[in-house]
Amino acid sequence: SAPAQGALLYLDALRAAFPQALALRGTARFCWAPGGPRTAAGWPLPTLYCTPGEAGAVPSRAAALRLQLLVALRERGLRVLEAALPSELFDALAALRADWPGLADDLELGWLSPCPELPVDAQRRLQALLAPDAARAAELRAECTRGFEGIARRLWPQLQVVVVGTAHGGEQLYCEALQQGDCKGLPIYCPFYRVNGALLGMNLWPEEPSPRFLLCPDWAFCEFLPCAATEPPPAATALLGELWEGRDYELVLTAQPGHYRRRAGEVLRVSGFHGQCPVVQPVRREAQTLSVRGERVPEERFVRSLRRAVAMWPGARLVDYVCAESALLGASSGAGAPHYQVFVELQGLRDLSEEQRSKLDRCLQEDFPTYKSFRFKGSIGTLRLHLVAPGAFARLREVTGHPQPMPRLLRDRRLLSAIQSSVIS
Repeated sequence: SAPAQGALLYLDALRAAFPQALALRGTARFCWAPGGPRTAAGWPLPTLYCTPGEAGAVPSRAAALRLQLLVALRERGLRVLEAALPSELFDALAALRADWPGLADDLELGWLSPCPELPVDAQRRLQALLAPDAARAAELRAECTRGFEGIARRLWPQLQVVVVGTAHGGEQLYCEALQQGDCKGLPIYCPFYRVNGALLGMNLWPEEPSPRFLLCPDWAFCEFLPCAATEPPPAATALLGELWEGRDYELVLTAQPGHYRRRAGEVLRVSGFHGQCPVVQPVRREAQTLSVRGERVPEERFVRSLRRAVAMWPGARLVDYVCAESALLGASSGAGAPHYQVFVELQGLRDLSEEQRSKLDRCLQEDFPTYKSFRFKGSIGTLRLHLVAPGAFARLREVTGHPQPMPRLLRDRRLLSAIQSSVIS
C-alpha cells in the first residue's frame, strides 16, 4: 500500500541523511490527535518514539502539547523532533518559554501536573513513566535562563533534524520561525506530499531547505491541467509522462478506485525529474483567494506582499496572519467600500502607526495591478490592519476543534469572531 511504501522510503531517506536519527526512543512526537495517534511519517513506529500515544489524545490541544513536551524533556538523547504540523511544535516550544519553571519543577519531582481533561487511567499510566530527575531539571533551568534562541539544540545536544507533516502554505511561516528561533541550526524535513488525505509523493532529499516531492505513479491516479496565462485554462489534461520542467499545473485527482475524479485545487511546479518520474513543488491552493470585486488575489501573492510590509516595520517578525473579506464581518467592518480585514500577530512590535499600517495596502497595489486598479476606482476600500495579542493564533487553533492546518483566508464566522476578540490595536 502507499502508506507502507511511503513509510519505508521515509525511513531509508532519513537514515541515509542522518545516520543516528533512527535510535530507539530517539524521536519525540508533538501532535494533537484527540481521535487517535498521528505521525508525520504516516505510520506509527512505536519503538522510535519516546512519546506515549495518550499524551496527544487529550481533548485540550494546549494540555496535549504540554504533556508531550514534559515527556520529551526527560530524554536528553533525542535525535528527532517530529510534529504533524510545524505550528504544533512552535506552540509546544512557546509553552516551554512561558512555563519552564513549572516544567522544571515537574521534572525534579517526577510529577505530572493535574490535567482535568485527561482520563484518570491515562494520567496514572503517564505518571508511571516519570521519575524524579533533579539533574535534568537543573539543566533545563540553566539553559532557559540563558534565553531561547537555539534552545532545542541546547536541551537536546544530539538532535539531528526536525520532521514535519507539511511545510507549505501558512505552515511555512512556522517552519521559518522555528529555524530562526528555537530550532536554529536544525534542518526541517517534510517527507510526504498529501492532498485531500491522499498520499501522492515523497521527499527523498531531507537536507535540502526547500521541500520537493517525487510523484509516485502507483499511489494515486493524477492528471494535470496546464496553468494558462489567461482564463479559462486548457481543457485537456496531461499525464505524468507528459509534464514539462519549469511549468505549473493544477492537479486533477482520482485518489482511490471508486472515488470521483476532481480538481484538487492544488497548483504544482515541475522542478525536475528523478528517473522518469516528475519532481514537484507545491505553489498554491486555487481555493485560497481574496476577491471582494472579482480581483482574485491568490494567497501566496498576498503573503508575499505582507512579508514585504513587515520588513518595513523595524524590529517586527511575522508570527501568523489571517485575512477576511469585509462582508463577512458585517457592521463590525465599518462603513465604506468592500475591503480586506487583516489580523496579524507579531514578535518584537506591540503597536503600529497609521503610516506603517498603510504600507501593506501599498505593497499589495505594487504587487497586484488588478487590486491597484480597483483601489484607484474606489470600488475596493483601504485595507484595514489589526494587531492581535501574543498567543492569539495558538488559541484560535484550539477553537478550530480539529488537528488540521488552519486556512489563512477565513470564511468561517466563528473563527473570525474568535480572532476579533484578540485584537489589541
